[in-house]
Amino acid sequence: MARSIATTTTVTLDELLAFVRPRHHLILVTTRADGRPQTSPVSGGVDDEGRIVVSTYPARAKTRNAERDARVSVCVLSDEWDGPWVQLDGTAEVLHMPEAEDALVDYYRSIAGEHPDWAEYRAAMRVQGKSLLRITPERWGPIATGGFPADVAARLDGPA
Repeated sequence: MARSIATTTTVTLDELLAFVRPRHHLILVTTRADGRPQTSPVSGGVDDEGRIVVSTYPARAKTRNAERDARVSVCVLSDEWDGPWVQLDGTAEVLHMPEAEDALVDYYRSIAGEHPDWAEYRAAMRVQGKSLLRITPERWGPIATGGFPADVAARLDGPA
C-alpha cells in the first residue's frame, strides 16, 4: 500500500494569500506576559490589504497579548484535518470600536460575503463592543501536507 508522503511548497506572498483566503480555521498564537505562548482557535479571513483579520473582544487574552506584544503567529488549517496548512508570522494591529466598525464589515465580507442587513450587523458589532486584529504577514513557511518523509515511505513500501 502506497504511503502518504509529506510535502512542502514554498510560496510567494500572493500565493500564500490565495491559499489562506478560502480557509477560515486558524490557530492564533500570541505571547503571554510571562513569555509563554497563548493559543486561540479562531475564524479568520484576508482583507483587501492582504492582512489576516480576526474578530475578537477587548478583554480576550489574545487581544490583550497582541496589544502588549504585536508579534503573533497564525497556523492556517484546511477544513479537512489532513489537508494542507501553513504557518505565518506577522505583526498585529488591534482595533477597538468605534474604529473597528468598518474593518469588521471587511472581516465579515472576507469570510461570508455580503450580509443581508449591514445596518443590523454594524449595530450588533457596536452593542457587542467587538474588536478586530489585523495581522500583516512578514514571513511564512511553506504550505505543508502531512505524511511520511519520502525516504521512510520508500522503506515501508519496499520489498518485504
